Amino acid sequence: MKIYSKQELNNYFLSLTYDDISIIPTEISNVKSRTNIDTKSKFLDLELSLPIISSPMDTVTGIEMAKELTNLGCLGIVNRFDSSLNEIFSNSKVVEGIKAVSVNLNVEDSLLEKIAENNLIVCIDTANANNAFVLKKCEQIKNKYNVKVIVGNIAAGSTLRDIANAGADAVRIGIGGGSVCTTSIQTGIGIGQISSILDVYFAREEQKINIELIADGGIKNPGDITKAIACGADAVMLGRMLAGTKETPGEVIKYNDQLWKKYRGSASFGVKMKSEFIEGEETLVPYKGTVRNVINTISDGLRSAMSYLNCNSIEELKKINTFAVLSTSSYLERLPRK
Repeated sequence: MKIYSKQELNNYFLSLTYDDISIIPTEISNVKSRTNIDTKSKFLDLELSLPIISSPMDTVTGIEMAKELTNLGCLGIVNRFDSSLNEIFSNSKVVEGIKAVSVNLNVEDSLLEKIAENNLIVCIDTANANNAFVLKKCEQIKNKYNVKVIVGNIAAGSTLRDIANAGADAVRIGIGGGSVCTTSIQTGIGIGQISSILDVYFAREEQKINIELIADGGIKNPGDITKAIACGADAVMLGRMLAGTKETPGEVIKYNDQLWKKYRGSASFGVKMKSEFIEGEETLVPYKGTVRNVINTISDGLRSAMSYLNCNSIEELKKINTFAVLSTSSYLERLPRK
């Protein structure tokens, strides 16, 4: 069996995603207990207990979710689709605990001024960061306001220098990888998430570009989060894993004697509510209880992985450089059987 480095994975002849690879422990671990492992990290000058960011989708992150994630040491980005943004700035008590909000290209200066006054992170929430209008908006915001700006999304690192030159502090990586995203099917655009992360990571390292990387899309479990960080992501954005929790916007629905909540892509008909080109699906996900339970499960899984890999910190996890490429049978062998 061949052990691959990150560079070799980046040069692999196929596009790879999370299920295509595994991390190989190659040394004796000196970690006595996973409880001793430090998962703290710094992201855009924020001290996070866990490098997790919630997606700014209307069925994932409203005010309640953003505040609870702050309490848990993570980052929630309030979506731009409902009345949450107006509510945040109309009540000084509401803004407490909010650290980031999403906006579109038509965002008004009055809103940006309020965002800057409250020292919040701005996420320019578009599907394609490789766009002159997105970069121009980023440049305008950075020139006028003292705020951190996240842009997205990209699938490869060829334009990373342009994005950084526009002033972006962080970029979301991944096109078409989300579970309710149909962009790749509708357009033929995008590559596997592991290949996307690696391509952008090496573009940053080789060109010494000062920008932080967010793995966005395709995350199904704590193991995928571990892989994303080991392949170069500074933080991981979650949609479906957080969907269906108590803190997500929307009512709990009882159907077939089970509890559910809605989950939909930002370009779905349910969000657009008009006959445009649709690049997202809408579905129901099982009700999961509190988001604290989900975050605790993620933390436990990440710590356990790090204990196998003799990593006491996130920075050490980022230095892991031993991977396997899995055959289909090898991947299926790992799945639990009932």
